[in-house]
Amino acid sequence: MKNLFIKMKSIVLLIAGMIFIVPACTNLDEELYSDLAADNFFTTEEENIAALGQAYSAMTHWGKHENMWTSNELSSDELVIPQRGGDWYDGGILLQLHQHKFQPDNKIFNYSWNDSYGAINTVNRLIYQFKTIEGADAYEAELRAIRAFYYFHLMDMFGNVPLSVDFTDTETKANSSRQEIFNFVKSELDAVIPLLSEKKDASTYGRINKWVALTLRMKLHLNAEEWTGTASWKGVKDDADLIMNSGLYDLEPVYSNNFVEENQGSIENIFVIPYDEVFNKGFNWVAMTLHYASQNTFNLTFQPWNGYATVEEFYNSYIDPAQNPGPQGDVIKGKTAGTGTQDSRLSNFLVGDQGVDDSAGGEAGDDDGTGLYFTPFINEVYPDACRQCGARINKYAHVQKGREDMNHDLVLFRYADVLLSKAEAHLRTGDESGARGIVNKIRERAGVDQFSLLTLDNLLAERGREMFVENDRRRALIRFGKWNDAWWAKDASDAKYKLFPIPKDQLNANPKLIQNPGY
Repeated sequence: MKNLFIKMKSIVLLIAGMIFIVPACTNLDEELYSDLAADNFFTTEEENIAALGQAYSAMTHWGKHENMWTSNELSSDELVIPQRGGDWYDGGILLQLHQHKFQPDNKIFNYSWNDSYGAINTVNRLIYQFKTIEGADAYEAELRAIRAFYYFHLMDMFGNVPLSVDFTDTETKANSSRQEIFNFVKSELDAVIPLLSEKKDASTYGRINKWVALTLRMKLHLNAEEWTGTASWKGVKDDADLIMNSGLYDLEPVYSNNFVEENQGSIENIFVIPYDEVFNKGFNWVAMTLHYASQNTFNLTFQPWNGYATVEEFYNSYIDPAQNPGPQGDVIKGKTAGTGTQDSRLSNFLVGDQGVDDSAGGEAGDDDGTGLYFTPFINEVYPDACRQCGARINKYAHVQKGREDMNHDLVLFRYADVLLSKAEAHLRTGDESGARGIVNKIRERAGVDQFSLLTLDNLLAERGREMFVENDRRRALIRFGKWNDAWWAKDASDAKYKLFPIPKDQLNANPKLIQNPGY
């Protein structure tokens, strides 16, 4: 299936380049539509598919540094990029994220905004063109679902954002309220779900079909109380049931199967971005997390950047204290407590001896020995975190002779998330037994003991272990009331930080925009 999608993607990019190029932008009053004469519109099925591919091509930013994923993950209790001597200070923007000291001029927020509105602008243009084509309703429905996907994330991150749905509308937009954006996303999904394909095969791989859209609507219901003040737990259950009753998805017997290099065969993954090291580049976590000397461990064709690491407390949430006595502390010299846990999801991390000498990898000034040894312990967040400190992201297992661009398909929606969401809806409406039965299926797969009682706290912890780095943790912490708590190298923070600031560059470009409260 992956090879078929890659072939289609290559054709998409080639045909799109031959037809026309219209730049994606966030300046919604630019009259780009004036260049789209009728004879430039799509006339064949191949051109229709090629044009649709432009909307999906915009999603390749998800696997890169400094984007929406970066904003959400580095501001949670999962990940951190500590300042390692002269590396990774970057003007303090990464520390801002970890310590909840967000500033409107942080360029990562601006990149997130531009990535989203660039994609929305592309979708609006394509919808404008498809409206002139007879029988293009299915394509238009798919495009509307893609647009709803981006507005979902803008609403989640920034709250009150401009709403633009008409490519020919040249008026600069003011903020719409979060409630208005919520209502828009909900109404769009309600309208298009009956029109989307129910197929789960090569023709819909990496595209939004009915089941992807239902998962998105389920996640909208899941966070409805936070976003609108009104809970929608029945909506979560109903959408989860539709997905579960389809019979198309199930838990993979082995957790890590969902994230292997050739993961297109997973029965659990609902929506992915199909990356390829040659044909569809952009997924470079291997560069973002591994140490410089990891180039030798994996015989990589490039030198990684030694950035993203796991917060020690989060890593330790996988460890059974009864099987792992003692602190995770004095490990810089290569001493660490054993990890006798049975939790198979420890495959999410790379820790311990890496089997290579790090002395050639920028380590000369570090008092941490010469052998490369990743430790869960991080000595400090700045200014001089040791370069070997922090468990590294291994969810998409690193491969020998890998390139900076990975072959793995990045998972955006997964069946385990559907199960956990339904369990949460049951628990929050008083059905602890029903919720526990669902969660224990996930724990059984992980090889850990069953819960005898499910609480909100241990559901949040289980969700964290299962959904590590899947762009879920920030929303979960906010929904469970933990977002403003103190955690490692972060004090308790103000409630205003549940929203990111509207980027300064966007305020300067659009005088109708109003900044979020408190910034």
